[in-house]
Amino acid sequence: MREKTRSRSNAGRLCVLVAVCCAAAAMPLTFTGPAVALPAISRTLGGSPLALNWVTNAFMLTFGSTLMAAGALADSYGRKRMFLGGLAAFGLFSLGLAFANDIVLFDILRALQGVGAAAAFSGGMASLAQEFEEGQRLRAFSVVGASFGVGLAFGPIASGLVVEALGWPAIFLLVVALAAFAFALGAVFLRETRDPNAGGLDWKGAVTFTLALAFLTFGILQLPEAGWSDPFVLAVLVAAVVFFFVFYRIERSVARPMLDLSLFKYPRFVGVQLLAAAPAYGFVVLLILLPVRFIGIEGMSEIAGGRMMIALSAPLLLLPIAAGLLTRWFAPAVICGTGLLVSAAGLGWLSQFPVGSAPGLLVPPLLLVGIGISLPWGLMDGLAVSVVPKERAGMATGIFSTTRVAGEGIALAVVTALLSVFTQIKLGSAAGGHAADVAQRLVTGNVAAAGSIVPSVERLALLQAYSSAFGTLLWLLTAITTATAVVVFLYLGKGAEEVESAETDLMPGTITDP
Repeated sequence: MREKTRSRSNAGRLCVLVAVCCAAAAMPLTFTGPAVALPAISRTLGGSPLALNWVTNAFMLTFGSTLMAAGALADSYGRKRMFLGGLAAFGLFSLGLAFANDIVLFDILRALQGVGAAAAFSGGMASLAQEFEEGQRLRAFSVVGASFGVGLAFGPIASGLVVEALGWPAIFLLVVALAAFAFALGAVFLRETRDPNAGGLDWKGAVTFTLALAFLTFGILQLPEAGWSDPFVLAVLVAAVVFFFVFYRIERSVARPMLDLSLFKYPRFVGVQLLAAAPAYGFVVLLILLPVRFIGIEGMSEIAGGRMMIALSAPLLLLPIAAGLLTRWFAPAVICGTGLLVSAAGLGWLSQFPVGSAPGLLVPPLLLVGIGISLPWGLMDGLAVSVVPKERAGMATGIFSTTRVAGEGIALAVVTALLSVFTQIKLGSAAGGHAADVAQRLVTGNVAAAGSIVPSVERLALLQAYSSAFGTLLWLLTAITTATAVVVFLYLGKGAEEVESAETDLMPGTITDP
């Protein structure tokens, strides 16, 4: 009888893992799908370059800025409740996107979709931390990382097939199906848990952090068009700094902060946060920029562009699990740092191939970038919850995921702005006073619109300017990824005794079932 109970418990944990994995697989579909479909969305809904940039950034902004709040709510009011509520909202707004007929409405729904995704992700990851003990937890999170990789690997090609066969609205129906399946499993097998010491949500901190991130992202996106001297842009960026400072002051004064700033005195915790931000510049931005280049600039079909992206993301199918197994012989710092160096080598190699190169030549460097980033990918979430007590898993997941997703959102805004600036510089005097407008349309993949602004400039010259700018950007990303690898080696390799000290400072409680 005891053996039967144990078997049933193991089966229940497996179903919980499958539910979280399905939710995790749906997230990259919402990320890569619109990137592949962006040229088609632009043709259908229209919109300015800024509005089209928000197709991706609206989701990333709300996802990243609400993760910490969602983690705190999960700890306070129930992780299962947060997971299921988030999935329901995520699925509902995804369905709405399929029927959107206006670019502004589309961007608003993308923002609301990000809120639902944040709730589902925080609740699901925090719930998973309660189901597995220390020895199994890292491997469980590695499986989640692999499922995320499934979404990344097959998302572009699946989206390309769906767009060509059924149109871009149909890509969101795939997301709805995954969310519905995860909801059904979670409703049956998840147990409700919470942190008995949780003191509710730090609303002041949540609001100021969200506003700070929103102003920062909006200001960065406005820079290529308006320039640094524009009073509005300066006002927006100053507002971001002010709100970040207010957020810092609030978190220092409240009894139960959303972001426990005392954790940052531990080098290992800092290393985990740096690791969270590392893939943003070395991998995630490519998930958006490359489909635009392949489909919008080089004229590939959606299917061909999606097929090219498989080389970049396919390693995430298996290597995150392999990284979890490698921890038996190698320290996480060694695995993660080495992976980032491999990814940096792939970025440098990719910079050698201009627009118009044979697609087969791009496959090896894309594969190298994917292999490198897959090694830390499978360890990051597990490392995030390993530096705090299990009872504060929601907070740890929220902080880590916020660092990762907010870093991705900011990185995407910064990199998009830099690509536009680099393209504008490469265009030089050929485009006259229209260089900024031309560059922005090239960055969104609309070569025809860019050419209509300056009919005197040949299409080949436009493509060469974009290609040169893209190569310069890749070298910059190579340098950033290399520097991050060095820092991760140093900080993440600190001893585990500081984790015990962090646990003492955080005064862990006991998990209770309501």
